Amino acid sequence: MSLPGLSMMRALWAYRSFVWSSVMREFHGKYRESLLGAFWSVANPLTMIIIYTVVFGQLMRNTLPGHEQTPFAFSIYLCAGVVTWSLFAEMLSRLNNVFLEHGNLIKKSNFPRICLPVIVTVSALINFGIVFALYLAFLALIGHWPGIALLAVLPLLALQILFALGLGVFLGTLNVFFRDVGQLTGVVLQFWFWLTPIVYTLPALPPQVRSLVALNPMQPLMAAYQQIFLDKTLPAFGPLLPLLMLTAGFLLLGAYFFQARVGELVDEL
Repeated sequence: MSLPGLSMMRALWAYRSFVWSSVMREFHGKYRESLLGAFWSVANPLTMIIIYTVVFGQLMRNTLPGHEQTPFAFSIYLCAGVVTWSLFAEMLSRLNNVFLEHGNLIKKSNFPRICLPVIVTVSALINFGIVFALYLAFLALIGHWPGIALLAVLPLLALQILFALGLGVFLGTLNVFFRDVGQLTGVVLQFWFWLTPIVYTLPALPPQVRSLVALNPMQPLMAAYQQIFLDKTLPAFGPLLPLLMLTAGFLLLGAYFFQARVGELVDEL
């Protein structure tokens, strides 16, 4: 690990209490004025799963070849992509604006700035954990538990989180100096979602479009999640090599650019 990387890790460890207390403060603050409190953190994702199951599951139940006899096949396929993509989208959206949103804190307090992306990441993981637990409960309820293949989710999640973190820190730092980056990222995320086979299957596309969508680095990752939960089998990790290389590249680029510009953040904010 590079010296900047080591210094970041030491700073995070030294300020671990600050990171955790900030995450808890953010989580409780989200529901502080709500009558039902944290119940909404369960109600909202539960509503999403029910809608996808009832609406999309019934409309498109016969669009997955080989799974015609599974009544909830498309719901399983759809939720596997939507739940995991939501983690990626939340991380990237929030990391993109993390330094701008906490401008006052950066100006008034002296703490390692790298704590802010980590706070965003942990907060997004807590939200994801709630939704993912409900999705697993849904799979258990309908008798479609993925079994040992569920363990393969761990390396996939690690890769996804690191990719979003590297890309998000780079964009978030860049957004401080060029504010159009934030607006552009929101637009790109919308296109990126629809260019990823989540609400449709890759074989359903025309061959020309299929070859284009196959260039999307998130496509094999979503396909791996969908294979785990729909087919209950271990995915092939070979197609994830381009995403792994991109992740390494963005982690290095994000760390370098952040380290080079962190001293200028206060002036720009």
